[in-house]
Amino acid sequence: MLEKILHHMQSKDLDGLKKLLANAEEMELLFAFNDLADEEQVIMFRLLHKDAALALFEQLDTDIQENLLSSFTHERTIELVNEMAPDDRVRLLEELPATVARKLLGSLSAEERKVTNILLGYKDETAGRIMTTEYISLRRKMTAAEALTKIRGQAADKETIYTLYITDSAKRLKGVLSLKELILAAPEAKIEDVMTKHAISVTTDTDQEEVARVLQEMDLLAIPVVDKEARLVGIVTFDDAMDILEEEATEDMFDQAGITGNETDRSELLVNGSLWRIWKVRLPILIITLGFAFIAGFIVDGFEESLESIAAVAIFIPLIMGMSGNVGTQSSTVFARGVVLGQINMKKFFKPFTKEIGVGLSMGILLGLITGFIAGVWHGYMLGLAVGLALLVAITVASLLGFLVPFVLIKFNLDQAAGSAPIITSVKDIAALLIYFLFVSVFMGEVV
Repeated sequence: MLEKILHHMQSKDLDGLKKLLANAEEMELLFAFNDLADEEQVIMFRLLHKDAALALFEQLDTDIQENLLSSFTHERTIELVNEMAPDDRVRLLEELPATVARKLLGSLSAEERKVTNILLGYKDETAGRIMTTEYISLRRKMTAAEALTKIRGQAADKETIYTLYITDSAKRLKGVLSLKELILAAPEAKIEDVMTKHAISVTTDTDQEEVARVLQEMDLLAIPVVDKEARLVGIVTFDDAMDILEEEATEDMFDQAGITGNETDRSELLVNGSLWRIWKVRLPILIITLGFAFIAGFIVDGFEESLESIAAVAIFIPLIMGMSGNVGTQSSTVFARGVVLGQINMKKFFKPFTKEIGVGLSMGILLGLITGFIAGVWHGYMLGLAVGLALLVAITVASLLGFLVPFVLIKFNLDQAAGSAPIITSVKDIAALLIYFLFVSVFMGEVV
C-alpha cells in the first residue's frame, strides 16, 4: 500500500490515489500513513473520504494529529475535532497548547462541549478521563424487538454496539447484555429476562491501569463506568485499554532503565528531542550510579593486598558480580510484573518476599556448589570454598534486593525510580564485592 501511494504521489496522479485510498482497509491506511513524510501525510489525508479520515485521525499519535491540524483551515479543524469520539478528543486537547485547546473547545457544538468538559473534569489517568459516552443503554421493560429498533437508530453514532447496558429511570446500571444474546432472544422477550443482572463495572475514579487489567482478565469488549450513585456515565472499550497497557509497559520499561522524567512522551523526546532535554532525562540516575561505582572501586582498592598476593582472586570478581546481578534482575522483573498484574499485593508483601528469598537461597546453594567445585579444582579448594560460599550469599542477597528495593521505593512514592535497574544493579555489585572479599579474607588468610 505504501509503495502504491508513493507511486501515485510521485506521478502526480491524485485521482488514482483517491480511488486507491477509497478501496483500502483502515489498518492498511494507518500503517502506510505512519511511514509517510509530513507533507505526504497532509496530501493523503485530504484525499480520504470524510468517514475514513476521521477513523484514521483517531488512531494517530497526538503529535501527528497536531501536525495535521496545523495544516488545515480553521473550519476543517473544528469539523474534525467536533466529530471525534469524546475520549479521543480529550486526549488530543490535553496535548495541545492551552490557548489552542481553549479555542477548539469553545468552537465545539454545545452538546460535544458539555461531554468534553465532563471528561476533562475527572482526574488524570482515571476511568472517568478515558471513558467514552458513546454507548447504547436500554430499559428493563423493553422487548428485544424494541431494543433492536433503538440500536438500529443509534448504532452509527456509537463507539460500540456489541455490549449493551441496561439502566433504570435514574440511569443506575442494572445489567448488561451482548448483542448476540439480544439477537437470539425472542422478539417479545423482555430485556430484564435475558440480561445479566450482575454487571462488572468500575467507578469514575478507578485508576486507568486497573480498568485495563479488569478488561483483560475478564476478557470483555468494554466495561461500564459508574459514578458514586451507581449511575452509568460512560464505558471504556478494549482498544483504549490496550493503549493504556502499552503506555504503562513503556513507562515501566523506561523506569527500570533509569530513564526518569514526567514528559508526556519520553520515547519521542529521547529520539527527536534536543541534546539538553535528553540529558535531563537520562543523566540523573547515571550520576547517582556513578557514585555507587566509585564505592565499588574503593572496596576493590581496600583489598589490594589480597589481589596482589593471590592473583586468582581477581578471576572470580566478574563471575560473582555477574551472577548475582542476573539473579537480582530476575527478581526485580518478577516483582515489577507481579505488582503490575495484581499478583503481588503491596499490603501482603511478606509472603512473596520470603518465598523469593527461599528461591534465591536454593539457587545460590546449587550454583555455589557447582562454582565452588570448579574453582577448587582450578585454583585450590580454599579459594573454591570462598567462591562457592560468596556466590551462595551474593545470590541470596541479590534476590532479596530485587524485591526489597523497588518495594521500598514504591512505599516512599518514588514511582519513577521504582525497580530502576541502574540503582538496583549498583547496590547488588557493592554487596557482592563485600561478600566475596570477606570470604576470601576468612578462608585465604588475607585481611584488609
